[in-house]
Amino acid sequence: MPSYAEYLSAEKQKELRDIANAIAAPGKGILAADESTGTCAKRFQGINVENTEENRRLYRQLLFTADAEVSNYISGVILFHETFYQKADCGTPFPQVLQKRGIIPGIKVDKGVVPLAGSHDECTTQGLDGLSERCAQYKKDGAQFAKWRCVLKIGPNTPSYQAMLENANVLARYASICQQNGLVPIVEPEVLQDGDHDLATAQKVTEQVLAFTYKALADHHVYLEGTLLKPNMVTCGQACPVRNTPQQVAEATVTALSRGVPPAVVGITFLSGGQSEEDATVHLDAINKFPGRKPWALTFSYGRALQASVLAAWGGKKENVKAGQDELLKRARANSLAALGKYEGGMGSAAGQSSLFVKNHQY
Repeated sequence: MPSYAEYLSAEKQKELRDIANAIAAPGKGILAADESTGTCAKRFQGINVENTEENRRLYRQLLFTADAEVSNYISGVILFHETFYQKADCGTPFPQVLQKRGIIPGIKVDKGVVPLAGSHDECTTQGLDGLSERCAQYKKDGAQFAKWRCVLKIGPNTPSYQAMLENANVLARYASICQQNGLVPIVEPEVLQDGDHDLATAQKVTEQVLAFTYKALADHHVYLEGTLLKPNMVTCGQACPVRNTPQQVAEATVTALSRGVPPAVVGITFLSGGQSEEDATVHLDAINKFPGRKPWALTFSYGRALQASVLAAWGGKKENVKAGQDELLKRARANSLAALGKYEGGMGSAAGQSSLFVKNHQY
């Protein structure tokens, strides 16, 4: 029988398992605040705010110093490298600001998508070089989990075997390196909404991508109980003429996950993928209400779907900080209810029904 070296001690496994379970606690989810400098420029452009380091700091401070009630709904925050080393006005580093509120700091560790040679406009994700050293430093400086995003596209010839295999292996290498350094890896194989494909196609592709991903994680001996999955919900393409009900989205999503995600995985923290704030919440609620077997926590790891109304209310003005924080609290509470299958709608917000879709979305 083949053997392999156990690279995680029992103590390290428990540490990872405890962190993952704390993030996926009932009714709690993740605020993804890991937008790159370039992505912040696009967000700020929509509210006529200059994309300076100070404005980015002020905006992240708004998010991280909202009413303490937000910690009832947000268990973790994913930070960008710049943000991780910024400080609040009081001089406290942002990771410590979060920790004092009982929120777990995380860090985006990939270095962005790059073209995958020999493919039909597909991509992979870079950043494995030096990753172990970076993870060790982030852990020392307060991070407890990490995120790495890979992207798959649905088209006439995609995703290809090459792209699914490459991205699965990249995610597995990243996850293994994170665990060796005491960080819980969030594994994010995102199937984009771009295209006119129907729900059945999206479900089939999602199942294939998950199969490749978990085969690679097994091959690399990743400790699944110390991981989280950040997948797309199964929705039809943005340009598909047929729109599906939340119940249809829920059935397709839960079915795909049931076929591809081992029960050992602690939690599934969905990305919003360009859905409107309200749609992302309604779909999460429908998924949790769906009667199928769901052995994992099903919650959220939203960026745009938690921040669109915040940005609209704030507008870069100091006097609007409280208004922006109130919007964050409102969306966090709504998604907390959805993660429990108890959302009944009615929590309107500044950007609730506005589409947040961005073609070929980059971070």
